[in-house]
Amino acid sequence: MLPTSSLWRPVRPSAVVNAEIRALVIARGGWLYGESRRRYEELVAEWTLAVAAERGEVVEAA
Repeated sequence: MLPTSSLWRPVRPSAVVNAEIRALVIARGGWLYGESRRRYEELVAEWTLAVAAERGEVVEAA
């Protein structure tokens, strides 16, 4: 799920978000459950927006 407008914040570079995703997965030994899974999903949505912004694409939040 993409962030809603009420959760909007400036987009971080995709490389920064990707590094956070990798660190989360490594810290959890590759297994994501509960809160860590929710955080992973949030980060993937943020990464998707960051990549689109870097490409100059316009993305509307659902």
